[in-house]
Amino acid sequence: MRQIAYLVREAVTNIRINRTTTLIAVATTAFTLACFGVFLLLYLNLKGMARSLQDDIKAIVYLNDGLTAQGVSDLQSRIKADQEVASLSYVSKEQALADFRTQFPSESHLLQGLGENPLPASFVVTLSPKFRSSEAVRRWAERLRAVPGVAHVQYSREWIENLATVLGYIELAAVAVGTILSVASVTIIASTIRLTLYARRDEIEIMRLIGATGSFIKIPYLLEGAALGALGGALALMLLKSGFEFFKLQLGAPGRFLGIESGFGFFPARISLLMVLAGLLLGSAGSFVSLIEFKGAKP
Repeated sequence: MRQIAYLVREAVTNIRINRTTTLIAVATTAFTLACFGVFLLLYLNLKGMARSLQDDIKAIVYLNDGLTAQGVSDLQSRIKADQEVASLSYVSKEQALADFRTQFPSESHLLQGLGENPLPASFVVTLSPKFRSSEAVRRWAERLRAVPGVAHVQYSREWIENLATVLGYIELAAVAVGTILSVASVTIIASTIRLTLYARRDEIEIMRLIGATGSFIKIPYLLEGAALGALGGALALMLLKSGFEFFKLQLGAPGRFLGIESGFGFFPARISLLMVLAGLLLGSAGSFVSLIEFKGAKP
């Protein structure tokens, strides 16, 4: 227990003595994680929006005009049996016409000169969550088009595919930016620890000569790097939270009106903890690199 208290006390002393380099290391780590956090926050929110939009994915199965009532019932049972289908509802020709007139009252006169109702009956199909990817919907639609009684299968997938593409680019950008900035953060923290080591190289040499092991000498500096990284991670979270709240404030009434504000959320507690842990790991890595390079710290 005394050894642990001594090691922690030494780490705190090193941080207090090297205030300038400590602030630089903490600020660098915070900047690194904040930049990465912006991409991660954007990615998670867009992914959540994509998931909620996918819940509304529906396909419309238009039926042949000559299909009998028994044929409609058989076809309904056939489609319901598909594992891709979560639910479906039948829309008759009369209901389709009424819906058209309700949704497009200014265009309803276009149908008056056609005599008979030109709109087909249809099934509105809600797809199962496991089969909402664009490829799964495409395969299901192609298979259904070959079923007798089906005139056409309509579904919209372009905007989902475009959103998935954007998410992919954001994910790649987050990885690239996070990697570059992480290397920069490790380098800065390693330089900070290295300056401390060189400033105390005589003391370290004396400790080594009187029998102190390499681990006993190195651990305070590893703790120092971990503390700097954790502080940087916590500061990054504070910056991200402040920026997020400012963004929501600027979004204001228009965001609430469009329903955008309710769709945005900050990191859950688990991700926030991982951000601080990432800072701690970056700091530990920086200390480890500096200790490897410092000859005087070796046993």
